[in-house]
Amino acid sequence: MTEKMKKGWLVLTALLVAAVLLSTCASIFAARGVHALQVAQAEAEQTKEDGVTILNQYQIRSTLPISDAYRTGKTDRLSEKEKETLAMASAVLEEIITDGMTPYEKEKAVYDWMVTKLRYDTGALQVVPNTTADSDNPYGTLKYHNAVCVGYATTFRLFMQMLDIPCMVVHNKDAFHSWNLVQLDGEWYHVDIYSDQGAASYGNFNMNDEIAAANHDWDREFFPAATSLAYNYGYQNRVTVEDVYQVPQLVRQAMEERQGSLFLAFPGMDKAGSQVAENFLKNIEQAVGFTPDFQSLMLQHSWLPMTGGEYVVGLTITGYDKEEQPQEELPVETTEKINSAIETVFGVNPDTIYEDDGSYEEVMG
Repeated sequence: MTEKMKKGWLVLTALLVAAVLLSTCASIFAARGVHALQVAQAEAEQTKEDGVTILNQYQIRSTLPISDAYRTGKTDRLSEKEKETLAMASAVLEEIITDGMTPYEKEKAVYDWMVTKLRYDTGALQVVPNTTADSDNPYGTLKYHNAVCVGYATTFRLFMQMLDIPCMVVHNKDAFHSWNLVQLDGEWYHVDIYSDQGAASYGNFNMNDEIAAANHDWDREFFPAATSLAYNYGYQNRVTVEDVYQVPQLVRQAMEERQGSLFLAFPGMDKAGSQVAENFLKNIEQAVGFTPDFQSLMLQHSWLPMTGGEYVVGLTITGYDKEEQPQEELPVETTEKINSAIETVFGVNPDTIYEDDGSYEEVMG
């Protein structure tokens, strides 16, 4: 082999070695890049309570700054918006919480206020535009009474934190719904006020994991387990049914009394008895739609998982007509200023348009 050929082979060998090294380095960097991306994705998907986006739009944000300010009385670190939120939340608690209430009674008072007031809001708030911008936080929920599920959940948590009751905001695995976990006497309970909105049925109030799992899913490794029924409203207030043929009358009575929910317990019931009860309930649901007094109502039932051989069914009744709420009148001086401004421009004072008997009075010159 000539000297020239030897040099050619050496150059070729060097090039091949270099190519292999470059390929190896590229593979290493590519692997590192993939690993970094996987780590970033894993961190992004890691379950957390705050900093979560629901429906790619609504943010679950911490409410601790406001509740801490309530407990300490120090508001210097709050924004003006947070101060207004604190004032509104404090006013609600002053209205509904009384001395001597247990934590459960306080929790129930907040639930009752939220499922009724937030749905049946009246007055000027009904015509305030663009309230959806804050529908996912306590400010918008309390100011405009207009909230999505995140607004309900974060507002309820704020109230609980202000009352020194442990509470978390929970979201489902697909991040399209949120609700709460609240702790009473060391036990956790699911509370989904948004799903009970307007009905006050207690169907989603203080559920254990088994009951909540019927309509919810969540990261059970991150959020604490809820195993108790001690403060489940339906379980506490269940009506014992000795004879399954009592069920139609009990349901009708609940509907006549405008109850949002009814829980029936069947002690010692066997499988055959449960089939009879289930048939009763299905047929009652169908009959309601053809009953003149109740055609506007909807009746739904679901069996609660129980232990010890007890069968308990929860019935939710919805569709009651909203009761008219009195609209707050404006102060006299405000009304007079409004009418004066109208008269200046149009030459007509609205107060003089109608006579006392309601007939029209000519006021134009």
